[in-house]
Amino acid sequence: MQEDDDFSLFAQEVQGIRPMKKTEVYLGKKQGGVDFTERKIAAQVAKVEDRNHLSKDYVERVDPDDMLEYKKDGVQDGVFKRLRQGKYGIESRLDLHRRTVEQARREVFQFVEDCMRHDIRVGIIVHGKGDRTPDPLEQATIKSFINKWLRDLDDVMAFHTAQRHHGGLGAVYVLFRKSEKARLENWERHQKR
Repeated sequence: MQEDDDFSLFAQEVQGIRPMKKTEVYLGKKQGGVDFTERKIAAQVAKVEDRNHLSKDYVERVDPDDMLEYKKDGVQDGVFKRLRQGKYGIESRLDLHRRTVEQARREVFQFVEDCMRHDIRVGIIVHGKGDRTPDPLEQATIKSFINKWLRDLDDVMAFHTAQRHHGGLGAVYVLFRKSEKARLENWERHQKR
């Protein structure tokens, strides 16, 4: 009779507990209660920030003098070569000098979103070489994160260290994915031929 034993054990444990009166139930902010408005606002802000999936926890370090390059499958070699040579017009620019890693993370994410919203195909991010930091373990921190973050963003098709006149080893050209609108315009242009 396990059930009887459980019931009697339960009855012993709750002995002396009285039900609450309806007036004792907390229904809001009365009598110094908790204000959930701040929590609600914080949750909404956190939800917006959650869209930014770029990590600032760990990054494989690059050297201040390393060249950065990356291209996704599907990017034509000729397109990547023109990007590498700086032959595309730069339509947008982001300068990350004197930024913390967290500030850079937010700004890079927003920069890519803005470029996509405005149908920008090529931008440049100036991250600096990071060679002026005396501690060798802290050198090229932002550059290292740029190398990781741009690979993690679906809208970035390719990037390459800029030509000297655009910032050299302290900057990267970024090729963005074509927007649906630009793709449709391109398709229509080729259909008329």
